[in-house]
Formats: sequence, structure tokens, C-alpha cells
Amino acid sequence: MNLGFYIILAAQFLSALADNALLFAAIALLKDLSSPAWHTPVLQQSFIISYIVLAPFVGAFADSLPKGRVMFISNIIKLAGCVTMLVGVHPLIAYCLVGLGAAAYSPAKYGILTEYLAPDQLVKANSWMEGLTVAAIVLGALVGGILITPSIANPLLQLWDVPLIDTGIDTPPELAITVIVLIYIAAAIFNLYIPRVAIDHKPLSRSPVFLVKDFWHCFKLLWKDPLGQVSLAVTTLFWGAGATLRLLVLAWAAVALQYDIGAAAKLTAWVAIGIAIGSVLAAKFIKLEHSVKVLPVGIAMGVAVLMMIPVTNSILAILLLIAIGAMGGYFVVPMNALLQHRGHLLMGAGRSIAVQNFNENLSIFAMLGLYAVMQKLELSIYLIITVFGLLLSGIMAALYKRHGHDQDKGRI
Repeated sequence: MNLGFYIILAAQFLSALADNALLFAAIALLKDLSSPAWHTPVLQQSFIISYIVLAPFVGAFADSLPKGRVMFISNIIKLAGCVTMLVGVHPLIAYCLVGLGAAAYSPAKYGILTEYLAPDQLVKANSWMEGLTVAAIVLGALVGGILITPSIANPLLQLWDVPLIDTGIDTPPELAITVIVLIYIAAAIFNLYIPRVAIDHKPLSRSPVFLVKDFWHCFKLLWKDPLGQVSLAVTTLFWGAGATLRLLVLAWAAVALQYDIGAAAKLTAWVAIGIAIGSVLAAKFIKLEHSVKVLPVGIAMGVAVLMMIPVTNSILAILLLIAIGAMGGYFVVPMNALLQHRGHLLMGAGRSIAVQNFNENLSIFAMLGLYAVMQKLELSIYLIITVFGLLLSGIMAALYKRHGHDQDKGRI
């Protein structure tokens, strides 16, 4: 791996760090506004709606320009959303703008890997990308959790005060968002130094009608490909489950461990550490051509989620969350690499990842919607965990039964 690859990693790390820290700052801001509990999953829905609505266009956009430039433009959009939240726009609206930038960013950050690296380096590159992304999730949860904790934020706010100047930064969430703005700026600077790669699979037309038809063609092409179908199904389920799990941990920690939001935010970092461990193990032991063999680990992950119910000890909670994360990282990294490789061969990196994002975020939107409904009905968090764990294991078992031997049906 050369210097250009590490610049890509640095840009992705900073952008992901800001994204994840901003989630917890926005949740804390909702609490300051006395918003109902079900606004929290809706907050994440507002972030991912752009991934769904703009899916036919962001892939073509990523393939039409050098991907480093796409990442820079996308980071500027994220920065704008963060600033609007800071100046008083409602978090549900401001976070939607950040999501717009993230939707445009995603096809470029993964697509550049398939254009910049050889196929035999993709699993390793993905393990690096996922590992650093998870490190960003960990630090994002820690940074967000620390900055929204009043005992830590209030002394920092006093240092922030400038005589005769009203900065308008008066609460812990506002302090956190200010720091996140600086992180987005740093990410944008790294974007400027990403190596230029020759544009591959440039869209034939910029017509919206053509792009929608082209997206639908790519959507069907990837779902009809045996290896594309299984990898797309698994990654779709994983990211839907992962987004919901993060909010489940926040609610569960408040009930089972009596944690406040700052401590609960830091607890979610252990899941991310587990994903990093699983990603490293996958890079070491799983080859691209054997990717489908990791499906049973997904079934075990759903069972492990059910084990959260009796836990009331913080040490046991940490160990269990690490184990859940490790299972997730171990089975999603090979599936992600397989999906990227098949998509790149079939239609081009940007468009294939746009199809992937569309499916994954539709899953996230549906699962968060289900979670919001259950919270609106004021169901017990333990009942919600039971539904979630059984749903995850059941769907993974069905996928394994249907696709367990699909590795033999397609050529890598």
C-alpha cells in the first residue's frame, strides 16, 4: 500500500469521526429541546433518506469526476449541515443536509478503492477501511460522549468565553458541534491531496430520466448475479441491524446500567472495537473466493444480541458488545469486498456502490422506523431487543439456507 492509499484512509477517518460524533451531539441537542424519545430514530432516518432518494444520481456523480474531488465536495456539504445545526436550525433538518453530503461521499470513498487497487488487495484494503472507520466510530462516540457530558463540557465552555464577544456557544451540544466543524474542515483538506485516478465507467448521460433507468438496470443486474445477490442481501441486513443496534445500546444502557447519555454513547464504542477485531480476523483468514462461508457468524450475532437481556454488569456488557461487534466485522468485511468486486466488474464502482447504499439504507430506514414505532408505543426495551435479535438471526438463517452454496455458482 502506497502513500495515496493512506491519504484516502486519513480523509475517510476524519470524515467518519465527525459523522459519528455529530450523531451523539444531535441526540443531546434533541434532549435539550425536550423532543420525544422517538425523535432519536427519526433523526437517523433524516440522515439516511438522501441515500435512498438520491441513489440513482450519486453513483453517476461519483463516476463522472475524480473521486477525490467528489469526496471534497461532499465534505463541504456535510460541513454546511453541521454549521446550520450550530446556528439554530432544527437537528432533524440540519442532519438531513449532513446526510446529503454523506450520500454523495459514500460511492466515492469505496469506489476509489476498486479503481486504485488490484482485486487481490481489496479484502485487505477493506479491512483497513473498515478498521479505521470503526476506529472513527469509537473515537466519535468517545468525543461526542465526552463533549456532551456537563461535568466536562461546562469547564470547557468557560474557557471558550471571550470577553465582550458573544460566541453563541453556551451548551455542551453546541460545544461538541463546534469541535466537529473543525474536524470536517480537516477532512476536506485531506480530500484535496487524494491521488487522481482515471475516470472509469463514466456515465453515458446526465439526464435524470436516463440515470433512473440506468440505476434500475444496475439494481436488477446486481440482484440477478448469484454472488452479487448474496453479498448484497447480507450487507443490507448488517447495516440495517448495525444502525438500530447503536440506538438500542443507548436505550438499554439507560435501563440496565443506569447510564446517562454521555456514558451510554461511550459504551457504543465497544461494539465498534469488536467490529475492528472482526475486520482484522476476516482480512487474515477469509479469502475473497470463500466469502459466503462466513454467513453462520451472522446467525450467531443475532443470538448474542438476545444475551443482552439479562446483563446488568458493566464489565459483562462491554465483553458482550465486543463479541457482537467482532461477529459483525468478521462476516461483513468479506461480503463487502465481494460485493464491490462483482459490482465493479458488472457496472462500475460508483454505480454499484450506489445500488448497495440504496439497499442498505432502505434496510436502515425500515428498521429504524420499526424501532421508532415500538418506542412510540412505549414497549419495554427488553421486548425490543428480543424482536431485534430474533429478526436478525432468522433472516440470516434464511439467507444461509438459500445462498449457502452460491459460491460455486458464480466466478470471482
